[in-house]
Amino acid sequence: MLLAKTGVPAASDLAKVIPSEERLKKGAVAIIECFQSIPCNPCQFACPRGAIKEFADINDIPKIDFDLCDGCGTCISKCPGLAIFVVDATYGAEEALVKIPYEFLPLPAKGDRVAGLNREGKEVCEAEVVRVQSAKGLDKTPIIWLSVPKDYMMEVRHIRLKGGAVS
Repeated sequence: MLLAKTGVPAASDLAKVIPSEERLKKGAVAIIECFQSIPCNPCQFACPRGAIKEFADINDIPKIDFDLCDGCGTCISKCPGLAIFVVDATYGAEEALVKIPYEFLPLPAKGDRVAGLNREGKEVCEAEVVRVQSAKGLDKTPIIWLSVPKDYMMEVRHIRLKGGAVS
C-alpha cells in the first residue's frame, strides 16, 4: 500500500472516495480522504445533514452519502486528521472552488495568490484565496477557500504562500 510507505494515497485509494462526475456537476461536495482504521469519529457528528454515515465501530473508515452532502464544510474543521475537503466544480467556467483546512500562520488573506500544492507537497498550480473562514466554532482550524483551475481541483490539498516555505 502506497499510503503506508509514503503517506500519499494511491490513485486506487482516491477512486474509492471521490464523487462521480455526475455528482460533481451538481455543486459543492465534501470528500473524506481518510484511509486508515483508527479510533476517530468526530466527522460523524459534524454533518448537520447526516451525510457522513453512522459508524458501526469507532475504528471504521468514514463513508459519506454524496447525495445528502451540500458541501457546507462544517465537517472540515472537525477532522483532527485534516482529511476532509470540499470541492465545487460548478464555481466557475474555468475554476473550481476547493475548501481546505489550514493550521498555519500567517493566514493568507482574501485575494492572495498562492501556490496550490498536491498531496506530496509539490506545486501544481496557482490559486487565489477567495475567503478565509476563521471562527471559534471551527475548532481553531481555519478553512481556506481557493479558486483553482478545474484541472487541479482533485489535486490541490494544501497551499504555500508566495515567497514562503511549504508549511
